Amino acid sequence: MTILLFVMLGIFIFMMFRRNKKTRDQQATLQSQFEPGVEVMTSFGLFGRIVSIDDDENKVVLELSPGNVATVHRQAVTKIVEPAVVGEDEPTVIPDDASSLAPEETATATPETPDETLKRLNDEGKKDS
Repeated sequence: MTILLFVMLGIFIFMMFRRNKKTRDQQATLQSQFEPGVEVMTSFGLFGRIVSIDDDENKVVLELSPGNVATVHRQAVTKIVEPAVVGEDEPTVIPDDASSLAPEETATATPETPDETLKRLNDEGKKDS
């Protein structure tokens, strides 16, 4: 029984080290792609463009917006952001009014007669009580 316990503990430790190694390899691959001009996201949610990298002190200078820079630790940069590709074939149409927000009516709908409208409105009032 104790042998089984030691085997289970050994498997657990092996899996833990394997996972840590994968994470380190992924982080090293990501950091090898860092260069000035690349759009990135930090671990705390800031988006910016890399301005410069200081390998000696593990610092990255990010431009968050024009004229606004921030210095962060190299490991705080966790993701390279790919720019979204927008289809240029279809121009974006912006409506002048809110008519496009309303559901389209089907052409097969028959209009109500005034008597039917009165009956429907009177019946709706009875449903509430």
